[in-house]
Amino acid sequence: MQTALLAAHVIITIALVGLILIQRGKGADVGAAFGSGASQTVFGSQGSASFLTRTTAALATLFFLTSLTLAYFSTQSTERTSITDMVAPSSAVETLVPEINNSPTDVPLIPSQEPAAALDDIPVVDVPPAQ
Repeated sequence: MQTALLAAHVIITIALVGLILIQRGKGADVGAAFGSGASQTVFGSQGSASFLTRTTAALATLFFLTSLTLAYFSTQSTERTSITDMVAPSSAVETLVPEINNSPTDVPLIPSQEPAAALDDIPVVDVPPAQ
């Protein structure tokens, strides 16, 4: 229902923009207001509404109705679920990740390396200067 309403809303929006762009504005007769004596001027009488004007008004009404309906649908409470709730916890994960012992005595040393007693025991490497 909401998807169909959203599709109708998009179609109404495109039609409304198209109709508004097709129509001739009131400002088009400004030149006639200053000396030509035309009956339809910027501040003059408008006359009866044309087909395009009435269609625009109808589409604008439908646009507002679909906007309000979509806003109402979006505020309705929905049941939120997490994907982690759908997966049952298993013991397979525990077998894949072994328990880690953080004791420093279990850390193996590189066979040729002994722990340095002080900073003086660290070997110094001479690096040639850049040319």
